[in-house]
Amino acid sequence: MTTKERRVGIDYALIDLSKNVLPYFTSPQPTSFKGFGGGRGGAPEIPLGYGDVVEVAIFEAQSGGLFIPSDAGSRPGNYISLPSQTIDRNGTITIPYAGRVPAAGRLKETVEQDVEDRLASRAIEPQVVITTTTSRSSQVAVLGDVNNPQRIEISPAGERVLDVISAAGGLTTNNIETNVTLQRRGKTATVAYNTLLKNPAENIYVAPDDTISIDHERRTYLALGAAGVSGRFDFEESDLTLGEAIAKAGGLRDDRADPAQVLLYRQVPKKTLQAMHVDTTRFAGDAVPVIVRANLRDPATLFAAQQFKMEDKDIIYISNSDSVELVKFLDIVNSVSSTVSGVTDDANDTRNAIQDLGN
Repeated sequence: MTTKERRVGIDYALIDLSKNVLPYFTSPQPTSFKGFGGGRGGAPEIPLGYGDVVEVAIFEAQSGGLFIPSDAGSRPGNYISLPSQTIDRNGTITIPYAGRVPAAGRLKETVEQDVEDRLASRAIEPQVVITTTTSRSSQVAVLGDVNNPQRIEISPAGERVLDVISAAGGLTTNNIETNVTLQRRGKTATVAYNTLLKNPAENIYVAPDDTISIDHERRTYLALGAAGVSGRFDFEESDLTLGEAIAKAGGLRDDRADPAQVLLYRQVPKKTLQAMHVDTTRFAGDAVPVIVRANLRDPATLFAAQQFKMEDKDIIYISNSDSVELVKFLDIVNSVSSTVSGVTDDANDTRNAIQDLGN
């Protein structure tokens, strides 16, 4: 590995591409949804929450108890249904003869048992069934580049990340350069959409109050100089390499390019260069302008170029060969010589014309 530094208007570091520098230019480690849990096993249990609307039915073993009168022979069953009620801001529901019962943050089974225990001394073998009619607390917000951004209610069966994206109408953009960000209880992680498709372990169950944001990030690079086609190009894949990027730009022009002078321009963190033992004392800030030079005449560098990962806004410049520069110089010299010769001929013609008039 060789490194050099130049000062031409803007300081930069020059690094020759080889297998030795590849470990310093690896792609950043992607984040994962696995840290949230919920990747394996059944769907997580969803507790009751603030704002949920519930119905409570109370059963007694026989008539003549607290809720079922003795003359209730014509009733369809030994139970009563209380009016629907919303879990209030204190997180409670109200049950006759049981008082205000905490509900928010507790499973329905736990609340049912609590109500039964409170009524046990007054009702005849009471059994309680709580049904959620509207689950306002068990919703997930799906935002960003989807066809129908909305809040989606989680069913008891459980929904995974791809399920709620589908329920929101699916993506509006190409999935190759689309990222999915999950926010949960102050924790955030971002995973490529293609990773969700390929790795089931990342497609975890969502939880109440999750926020899922879909973001299409267009990544591009520039190819200039003696490339087959100069211009701006989209990555169109997640792990584009330098070799693939050159190929997308039409490769090197046989009549102009110098394979030994393929240059890549990039801002590199100063700590990365320090790890490579490059002197960074003259560079201000946390990022350093770097030129990575690839000698594609060397087969080893070709292999390295196929492993060197491109980054968003990279610039590739393919230099002209020395012979092309010489031809340009000779064209200029020839043009100047032709001009001087033409001026001399014009002067001679003018002088001869004046002499003819004098005669």
